[in-house]
Amino acid sequence: MSHTIAIVAGEPSGDLLASRIIQGIQAQAPDTVFTGIGGSNMAATGMHIQYPMDALTVFGYVDALKSLPSLIRTYKGLQNNLLQQRPDVFVGVDAPDFNLRLEHKLKASGIPTVHFVGPSIWAWRYERIHKIREAVSHMLVLFPFETEIYEKEGVPVTFVGHPLAAQIPMDPDPKIARERLGLPQEVPLLAILPGSRRSEIQLLAEPFLQTAQQLAQYNPQLHFAVPIVNPKRRQEFNAIAAKYSVPNLHVFEAKVSSAPISWDILQACDAALVASGTATLETALFKRPMVISYKLSPMMKRLMEWKSGQAKPYVPWVGLPNVLLKEFAVPEILQDEATPNNLMQACIRALEDTHYIADLKQKFTQLHHSLRQDTAARAAEVILKLAK
Repeated sequence: MSHTIAIVAGEPSGDLLASRIIQGIQAQAPDTVFTGIGGSNMAATGMHIQYPMDALTVFGYVDALKSLPSLIRTYKGLQNNLLQQRPDVFVGVDAPDFNLRLEHKLKASGIPTVHFVGPSIWAWRYERIHKIREAVSHMLVLFPFETEIYEKEGVPVTFVGHPLAAQIPMDPDPKIARERLGLPQEVPLLAILPGSRRSEIQLLAEPFLQTAQQLAQYNPQLHFAVPIVNPKRRQEFNAIAAKYSVPNLHVFEAKVSSAPISWDILQACDAALVASGTATLETALFKRPMVISYKLSPMMKRLMEWKSGQAKPYVPWVGLPNVLLKEFAVPEILQDEATPNNLMQACIRALEDTHYIADLKQKFTQLHHSLRQDTAARAAEVILKLAK
């Protein structure tokens, strides 16, 4: 029996996660037809892309206000299409501002809805659980501690593990990755990951590049590798990088392939300076020490506080590795504290403190094992049951 499954992802990390789920469904039900919003990884599975993923990448806070007319057109267009097409099930991958609204409409019309990647209600705006209960037929969560939250609130939930944990090798070899990237073998290498959003490039590229400048003065042998998600972000990054002279700086643009360019860079590096987000978990799975940093503009910070009703998260950590380990295993240098000097000192420790590095590798290995499940197969089983 052939099924039609609608699926929406709004960011590069969601595109990769969704593509794995599509492959898991295809393994169990090869005739399944996929449609919705996605990026290059989802398109490579044969999915019909109704709207490009870039249409949603800005969905949130300041960027959303600037792009609101386009976002509304995309939302209304997709909603009307799906209500007419009546897919057997809808799967929203992350992007909760967009997907939960859409899921609420679709579920009310009788279409089963699955939400993959639980919003961080354990950190911000727990009251969203009521909206989730109304909008979602079944939650698929990445982390074991999330199941207790949804079970307590009467929301059907399945822990499926994190697909990245199955994709990333348990013992990654930096030499192979450096060969693929054309980087020298016998030099220290710091990965710099400033994020995939325009706002992140605008706020983080400058302090990250200033940090690299200072580190290069501290150790002239140090090399830097920067993954950039698309040509637009590379143009924005290069415009900022032109203001700073950073020796041994290597900038790599993502290409459509089996894995993101950032994975090669994380596998190749000795340590990473990384924007808070999914990339911090990827860095932990590659067993690399890291310094987590993030900056919000004053307006974005006020909007977050207004929207959440909170000045800070319920938990004391921002980075996913720290949240999962329930400790400040790696430094989080945020907002006004994210000065080049503070970032530089933390990066030196991540590159040079051998005892600290060995301890982190052990913790990250245990974390990797806990998240390594057959995510695609587990998720596909839930989705296909709802599709019947």
